[in-house]
Amino acid sequence: MTDSIWPLDWPVGGGQRAGRAYLKAEPEDFRVDEILPLPPGVAGEHLCLYIEKRGDNTEYLARQLAALAGCRPMDVSFCGLKDRHAVTRQWFSLYRPGMEADDDALIRQISVQWPVREKTRLARKLRRGDHQANHFRIRLRDVQGEREAIESGLERLAVHGCPNYFGTQRFGHQGGNLDQAARMDPSRMGAGHRRKRRPGRHNGGGQNAKNVLYFSAARSFLFNEVLARRVADGSWQRMMDGEPEGSGVPTGPMWGDGGTLASGAQEQLEREVVGHWPSLLRLFADTRMKPERRPLICQPEGMTWQWSDSGHLNLAFTLPPGQYATTVLGDLFELENA
Repeated sequence: MTDSIWPLDWPVGGGQRAGRAYLKAEPEDFRVDEILPLPPGVAGEHLCLYIEKRGDNTEYLARQLAALAGCRPMDVSFCGLKDRHAVTRQWFSLYRPGMEADDDALIRQISVQWPVREKTRLARKLRRGDHQANHFRIRLRDVQGEREAIESGLERLAVHGCPNYFGTQRFGHQGGNLDQAARMDPSRMGAGHRRKRRPGRHNGGGQNAKNVLYFSAARSFLFNEVLARRVADGSWQRMMDGEPEGSGVPTGPMWGDGGTLASGAQEQLEREVVGHWPSLLRLFADTRMKPERRPLICQPEGMTWQWSDSGHLNLAFTLPPGQYATTVLGDLFELENA
């Protein structure tokens, strides 16, 4: 049984959104380049390929690469998931020891459907979060709103950033993933989570993989709720008494066993907010998931924008891993995902 209808529209950094726009009318409207400088060379057991994809999700492409290479799905790795409805470039590593002579033939096979932009070899596989950043080039179509207010909002985002919310897609349609999380048996989730860090990635899915998805949604929702409180009271851009030592920036809780790493006034605020969601809070009693911290501020780097004659808005900026372009755009626009 859930606590209530899930609130999935949290307060924005500027107080209100300045306009509306269409996002991803075409895959070419949303371009992502993964930034991961790798040394050129041929040494190492892992073939690394920088591949461009259009209309395919990352895990699907990884499975196809494994089939083409004749290896196990677990032998194909990547740094992070990229959007399906987009044109994206990202690195994949394939475990191919002693097969350097066949690399070019495999690349020709892959390139029939997915262009391979760069190649190299490494001594180890790629891991989640290895990349330095993601660079985005985005076209927003049919932008509506006062141009002056939108320009002011873009300047604010470029200088001060926005609240670092997790995107609503993580929570499922109308919070369906949160409904499932609230119904989960935490003891079963705990056993699965202790047994394997990311269950289900290569086993074709299954209930355990779904449980991990629901658990992640619950954890992200609790972070968003704490951040929303900080945005509402105006404290999201400044350090609070009780911020864990070494944070360097304002952070919020990625809830875990024992709750939060904060202390003092900040711990009190976080426990008060999370306490409003007992059906999610109970999930952490048996998971042994270590509490972590996440920055409250999403700060795009090198943000530029240009208006087209047809009223579209072209933007470019770079974000570190774990921060989302739709979070930046959604702070200023009501987005309709076309």
